[in-house]
Amino acid sequence: MIDIILFGLFAATLLGIARFHKFALQISLSGLVAVLLVKLTMDGDFTLHAHFIGNEHHHGEWQILVNLGGLLLGFAVLADYFERSGMPEKLTELLPGGKKGAFALLVLIAVLSALLDNIAAALIGGAAAITLFRRKVHIGYLAAMVAASNAGGAGSVIGDTTTTMMWIEGASPFWMFEAFIGAAVSIAFFGYFAAAQQNGLQPLVKPTEKTPPVKKMMLLVVGLIIVGAITANVKWDFPAAGVWAAILIGTFVSRANWKVLPHAAHGMVFLVCLVTAASMMPVENLPDPSQWSALGLGFVSAFFDNIPLIKLAIAQDGYDWGVLAYAVGYGGSMLWFGSSAGVAIAGLFTEAKSVKLWIVQGWHVAVGYVLGFIAMILVVGWFPHPIKLDHSIPSNQVHEKPAKGGMPEGISPVLPGGDD
Repeated sequence: MIDIILFGLFAATLLGIARFHKFALQISLSGLVAVLLVKLTMDGDFTLHAHFIGNEHHHGEWQILVNLGGLLLGFAVLADYFERSGMPEKLTELLPGGKKGAFALLVLIAVLSALLDNIAAALIGGAAAITLFRRKVHIGYLAAMVAASNAGGAGSVIGDTTTTMMWIEGASPFWMFEAFIGAAVSIAFFGYFAAAQQNGLQPLVKPTEKTPPVKKMMLLVVGLIIVGAITANVKWDFPAAGVWAAILIGTFVSRANWKVLPHAAHGMVFLVCLVTAASMMPVENLPDPSQWSALGLGFVSAFFDNIPLIKLAIAQDGYDWGVLAYAVGYGGSMLWFGSSAGVAIAGLFTEAKSVKLWIVQGWHVAVGYVLGFIAMILVVGWFPHPIKLDHSIPSNQVHEKPAKGGMPEGISPVLPGGDD
């Protein structure tokens, strides 16, 4: 009975956000409070301390939530530095005009996401779009920017929180590379249509006069924040700490604009509430790992945050991690609140907070997801890997993945007839 109530509350929260997007924060807060009350009053095994701080059976949610909130706020400061640096104006000279320029910006966002982080890439792209298109940005193009950032980050262990989680648990970074196949196909598809939509609404504005010089100190701070995020992520699994340490150091180089934080905090609190509520859903297991269940999880991730999904998938084991990284990473792009990158973009462009318009005008994002997934299966196939030493996978589900750099040190694949 409690399971039905919890899922009902979460579904009602999502439907409320979709229908009354202007009150998304209030609805997400109300949904979280309702879920907490049910857990505290009806679930005798639930305690706030164990769920958020952790115990011997549960790691606790605090680090994920602190990282998520810290990154959303920190990268809002980064995007402001980038916008004020004059680099967006310089891009108007470097990017081609018309649809080619709009398409090139999407590719640039995807590349930045693979090298940096999908939230940072989306916000940098959004800051550039404000200047390049005089803030008249088509909602279909906004959806495409989010999809480009999520698709680009899916093939890199530093490009998305979910791929970082897989890496920490033992997945080889080489296994994620195949996600770039799906990313390339999907971006080629949705990029074509999104660029045409944007060009029809507002073409890329080329400067009539020479653009002012780029403020190099501000770009230096942008680079410092990115290095801080990557370093703290690799060394301590705490990228938010690196971001804020870099921001504080950067203020000695160039003054930060703290006025962007209250607006960014609105989106941050909204997403943290949604992720927290999702983490308390009674999902004990996922469907058996297969290419079709992975495809389905991509659609689910648009509604149910991908971080809890990946936690369940890691516990279950036996997935093709590159295929799953693409599915859950990209899948959240199909709704504006389905990924942290989408929430970040919606913070810059409030008109994006419409589920109906996002789906209707960003239809090419969902189609691109399916096309990219099919391309991955046709080109690479489905090759599941165990990443946990203490987990057994049915022998008929495990295959060796060709030319992918092998297993992480100390981990051997379970072969037919072999032992754990």
